[in-house]
Amino acid sequence: FLESHESETTTTMSTNSQRAKRQHVRVGVGVIVLDPSNPTKFFCGIRKGSHGAGTLALPGGHLEMMEQWEDCARREVKEEMNLDLFDVEFAYVTNDIMSKEEKHYVTIFMMAKCKGKPINMEPDKCAGWESYSWSDLRDSYDNKRTTLFGPLETLVRDEPPAVLKFLSAEV
Repeated sequence: FLESHESETTTTMSTNSQRAKRQHVRVGVGVIVLDPSNPTKFFCGIRKGSHGAGTLALPGGHLEMMEQWEDCARREVKEEMNLDLFDVEFAYVTNDIMSKEEKHYVTIFMMAKCKGKPINMEPDKCAGWESYSWSDLRDSYDNKRTTLFGPLETLVRDEPPAVLKFLSAEV
């Protein structure tokens, strides 16, 4: 009886642990990195090999424990694009429920400037970095020309004034 009960308890705990992992809300950081050659545009890339594969997304990733938002933005952009950021600031936050993937994220968007051109440091995760204007993304959203990654789609839909101001400012 004890062996049977222990086995059932272990299985139940394992199942509950798996369910809890699926139900855990994660924090993502997306970074609007201005293109220094055209400061009204910013870099996006097509995601590969992860949830949202085939969609257009900003550089970014998961916020690590005890990490500041600005530091996460700098780290992720360095890892993905080999660019150093400056003038990093908060842009917007979205609540992103991805039912098909059974994922839920709170995404913190940061805005930043850089020097140089991006290098695709993670070709297994991104098809490459291109420069887009806000109107390019708005057109993709309105006319479904290119599928935007969920958090980016929400950002474009919401049109946060701080982001629009950032993209229209002189560098």
